[in-house]
Amino acid sequence: MSFSFRSTSLLIAGLMGLTGIVAAAAASHGSDPRLMAGASAMCLAHAPALIALYAAWGSVRTAPVAALLMIVGTALFAGDLVIRHFAGHGLFPMSAPTGGVIMMAGWVAVALGAFLPRNDA
Repeated sequence: MSFSFRSTSLLIAGLMGLTGIVAAAAASHGSDPRLMAGASAMCLAHAPALIALYAAWGSVRTAPVAALLMIVGTALFAGDLVIRHFAGHGLFPMSAPTGGVIMMAGWVAVALGAFLPRNDA
């Protein structure tokens, strides 16, 4: 079986959704739910977006770059919050804000897809 970036993005969407549910459960059972709830929200918001990009891959020119940005941004943002919750420190200085900016760039890439139609003629 061969995996393309497109199929990998769908795999990551599934794992991101799973992570969002696990983080939500951890938030509901912990003493301070804020960090895990934030990680859950980011994962559960971006997993369906990745599924939508997977579905629109052939018609939205910016789908691959948008997916990559959302994957990296969500991993940095949510990963920093999870590490901060369990270890008391983040991944690296400014990792959550960096992830947030990268996620925003992913959404800009989605929006730009409206102006960059595929030339499949």
